[in-house]
Amino acid sequence: MKYLVIGAGGTGGCIGAFMAEAGKDVTLIARGEHLKKINENGLRMETAARGSYTVKVKACTMEDYAETPDVIFVCVKGYSLADTIPFIKRVAGEDTVVIPVLNIYGTGGRMQEELPGILVTDGCIYVAAQIKEPGCIWMNGTILRVVYGVRDESEYRPVLEDIEKDLKESGIEPLLSDNIRRDALQKFSYVSPAAACGQYYDANADRMQVPGEVRDTFAGLIHEIDILAEAMDIHFEVDIVKTNLDILDKLSPDASTSMQRDIRAGKASEIDGLIFEVVRLGEKYGVELPIYSRIAAEMRNRGM
Repeated sequence: MKYLVIGAGGTGGCIGAFMAEAGKDVTLIARGEHLKKINENGLRMETAARGSYTVKVKACTMEDYAETPDVIFVCVKGYSLADTIPFIKRVAGEDTVVIPVLNIYGTGGRMQEELPGILVTDGCIYVAAQIKEPGCIWMNGTILRVVYGVRDESEYRPVLEDIEKDLKESGIEPLLSDNIRRDALQKFSYVSPAAACGQYYDANADRMQVPGEVRDTFAGLIHEIDILAEAMDIHFEVDIVKTNLDILDKLSPDASTSMQRDIRAGKASEIDGLIFEVVRLGEKYGVELPIYSRIAAEMRNRGM
């Protein structure tokens, strides 16, 4: 099958590199100096598990892409999502499957409304990676797991199993979910609290990894997502506080979220979807989220 990956940062870059190395037909959508370096030298991967290596992968801008992909992975930040919609409408065929793997919960459903006639799943990804410099991805964790699935079982297609097979052959751990609302919210239950807590305290992973106020706040935010999930009739099969603390404790002490890095760099960030949207959902479902509300208020006081 023909794969298109929109976005060549830590998320899309890893998917594209692993699939290209496995011989899959994959094209990355990139831009600027990052695109130039990928086309000149290949995509360099610096990894904690496999060392450093370079992968030759097709890459171009949206404007220059002229194929019809079978599968589109959308790997942009939430604030750039709107820019992908006209492009997807242009290149997708009637059988194309779109798999968004963003940090923001519920992205697939919102995209589906703008892409009628095209199957848009929901999805998420577990990976610790970022652009180190143009043409180079630093993958500082060992996990690369893509979770995806349809929100309504009537939308299920056998091609979803073909995608699962291709991902597995590429060294990417796939999970074709039978309850994507739950599984995507479980991922969100880590990334949103990590971003909120990290930004509130200006803290990297190290301050959340030791007992004290920062770690307690992180755990409290996760608990509030659990309360919200119950109100949404979503029931986790694991203790998400323990599960997410275990994930945190395995990170490099200097790890931070992409939202924190964007804000530190003075760039646009996903703060609306990762923090403010949780407060809005709490209001919608009638549950009190005092820690999220306090942090959201403080973020607004800081002009964010």
